[in-house]
Amino acid sequence: MNTPAALPEFQRYQLAFTAHIRDPAANPRPAGVGARRMKVYNELLINNIEGFLLACFPVLRQVLGARKWAKLVRAFFSTHRSRTPYFRQIPDEFVQFLQSEWTPPAGDPPYLLALAHYEWIELVLSVSNRSADRAFDAAGDLMAGMPLLNPVLANLRYDWPVQRIAPRRKVVPAETYLLVFRDADDQIQFSEINAFTARLLSLLEPGTLSGRAALEQIAAESRHPDPAMILQAGNALLGDLRARGAILGSGQGTL
Repeated sequence: MNTPAALPEFQRYQLAFTAHIRDPAANPRPAGVGARRMKVYNELLINNIEGFLLACFPVLRQVLGARKWAKLVRAFFSTHRSRTPYFRQIPDEFVQFLQSEWTPPAGDPPYLLALAHYEWIELVLSVSNRSADRAFDAAGDLMAGMPLLNPVLANLRYDWPVQRIAPRRKVVPAETYLLVFRDADDQIQFSEINAFTARLLSLLEPGTLSGRAALEQIAAESRHPDPAMILQAGNALLGDLRARGAILGSGQGTL
């Protein structure tokens, strides 16, 4: 690491010290620090980072294996510049690193970013403090009124069946829709949904359409020969989503 000569000596020493901790292979140990003592710093910090990542990405670690996982963690630790001081947000930074800074080595599974995002979303929803932003009637008419989605909910689409990925399991590309939300008992619920449900949720999310209007739009988009069938199936679906906690009730809409 090259440090500006104009900096005070103590700052140059600090930069050299932290550069070595980030990447000992590329940056020499600063003078005056014993190898054993430096090793303690190195292992303490990288192990702490890895511990936070392991808690969030256990399947990613299993799929990669110990050697590739260690190299990935070291690459994150040595090159990424986090924008938050909070340990809980280390997984957020890791996903950003994978999305914008990381080039997968040849031979790595092509679904790793999708898998990481899928594992990360559970943490995001489990710590969310979002709450309903408008009044609603839990027993209200979901067709005539405007269904209010659970504010702690993610309507996801992947090119891979991320929920079925496991070590040594063959994975083939498949358009996959997932509904993830935090229920009334603060448990994160995952379920695979179809394109119809995903589209309905995306139309309802802004809070400007009644259930009927959203379903009529889907019927028009799909050019279904029997729109009444779409409305009937959609009405049942809305009731099921409310019973499961993905829909809170019928709200008054947003401006």
